[in-house]
Amino acid sequence: MNKTVRIGCASAFWGDTSTAAAQLVEGAALDYLVFDYLAEITMSLLAGARMKDPQAGYASDFVEVLGPLLGQIAEQRIRVISNAGGVNPLACAAALQRACDQAGVPLKIAVLLGDDLQPQFKQLAASGVREMFSAAPLPPVCVSTNAYLGAPGIVEALRLGADIVITGRVVDSAVVSAALVHEFGWAWHDYEHLAQAALAGHIIECGAQCTGGNFTDWQQVPDYEHIGFPVIEVSADGQFIVTKPEGSGGLVTPLSVGEQLLYEIGNPRAYLLPDVICDFSQVKLQQQGPNRVQVHGAKGFPAPAQYKVSATYPDGFRCTASCLIAGIDAVAKARRVSEAIINKTGQMFSQRGWAPYSEVHIELLGSEATYGPHGQRQDSREVVIKLAVRHPNKQALILFSREIAQAATGMAPGLTGIVGGRPTVYPLIRLFSFLIDKNACTLQIDLQGQRHPCTLPALDHLDSADLPLPFMAPKPQGRADASVALVKLAVARSGDKGNHSNIGVMARAPEYLPWIAEALTPEVVVEWMSHVLDPIHGRVQRWYLPGSHSLNFLLENALGGGGVASLRIDPQGKAFAQQLLEIQIPVPQSIADQVN
Repeated sequence: MNKTVRIGCASAFWGDTSTAAAQLVEGAALDYLVFDYLAEITMSLLAGARMKDPQAGYASDFVEVLGPLLGQIAEQRIRVISNAGGVNPLACAAALQRACDQAGVPLKIAVLLGDDLQPQFKQLAASGVREMFSAAPLPPVCVSTNAYLGAPGIVEALRLGADIVITGRVVDSAVVSAALVHEFGWAWHDYEHLAQAALAGHIIECGAQCTGGNFTDWQQVPDYEHIGFPVIEVSADGQFIVTKPEGSGGLVTPLSVGEQLLYEIGNPRAYLLPDVICDFSQVKLQQQGPNRVQVHGAKGFPAPAQYKVSATYPDGFRCTASCLIAGIDAVAKARRVSEAIINKTGQMFSQRGWAPYSEVHIELLGSEATYGPHGQRQDSREVVIKLAVRHPNKQALILFSREIAQAATGMAPGLTGIVGGRPTVYPLIRLFSFLIDKNACTLQIDLQGQRHPCTLPALDHLDSADLPLPFMAPKPQGRADASVALVKLAVARSGDKGNHSNIGVMARAPEYLPWIAEALTPEVVVEWMSHVLDPIHGRVQRWYLPGSHSLNFLLENALGGGGVASLRIDPQGKAFAQQLLEIQIPVPQSIADQVN
């Protein structure tokens, strides 16, 4: 079969640019257009919106962006798949149907149902569900409870003739892998093809992050203003090319794609998804022309028997205040003012019989606070005080938000006022992850008001002992008599997985990898990143990916709770890689001369 399927991704998150869909529809000759909107944070926000308005709870951006393009989509026969449904996919479909009616475009819209387990919450609580990392019991109240579904339901919707498929929570890559399974007729036990399909989805699910966005070598990336969103060209053997629309900004190289390969994964030899367990360790990336990178080499194993479920629950309240302080000794003044505000309000809590703060996080932005002991700026003449606090009592944080103002006239000079005015108190939402058997979810397809059952494929048994063992990184040959910053030898990107963060490091040349691996042991990374790791539960694991000459580090319990639960300025570890890239790597003088 010589067929090639072209898929473009127009969204990496809820709130991404509204320009990508038109760029892809008008300039990429697509078979499929996919959108990814959901994260744990997003699910909790959408659940809160639905509580206020039963017709809310989905990514309204999807309807707004797609509306003006419906005529072109129908004319070009582009099929659309998106998880924009959030916690209310039927309402999302209804809104899009109204847009279709208004445009006079008769597209068939299908909805995948079955991920929302909130109606089963009491049964889940009674079953003794435990958190998959901490073994904690299910909280008494959750605002959202959603299983990460895979591709089968989307494939069934496409088989039924849907032009647009809207889902709730599915794994991000499923919107791509479902299209490929449908188009090529791959079987659910064809694990090599399923792994390649999952890899294709993983590469483009974050939009422009594989086409030059968030790239270490940002100076080389042209035309951010019109950065191209990714397009994959997939053949029947599962191999694919990553590219972007002709004439768009950005760039596609093995390094830009490689950063995304490593993004937000743990063990690359056992990347667990609902439809397949992937081994990405031997994936190869090869330039095939300007802005064209071929990707192949993913391996697959039978899927797990369980779904991962992410629930979100309220845990008190949070408030964040920011104010600029300038002038002589700005850092010292900011530190003194911050401590005074916390001490004063803490005493007021005590006088009222309230508990002390549950958590206080003070960051002086401009003093390199995010670098911990590696910060080099204590002489800045202007810093932003960021005060983030948590408390079980909303009234306590309302008091905190009011009392900050006194610092402007009653504390150190140079404080210019609270950025954005008096801060707002918000509920603090935490993530609770657990596993359930797949048969706990009843999948259905709603196609134009008609319900169709969806049966999951039969599972092959996989013994965990059959999963591949980690590769050992090669040892360097020769003597290190110089040193260079890691950024000279590698690119790197970091991301979040709940309260964990990963840092993927890809060597710029294969011969650099042994020296990087020799220097960047887990113990060294623990020491370098100790300021973000939980002092009790924090640890670092490392894996080697020979196919891409890469290392992947997983920093466990490194985000202060992660997502909206974290009080840090970087709750998702987005700047961790930038910090690691400054570490010095011992190398031979010949390599130092080559990269300097």
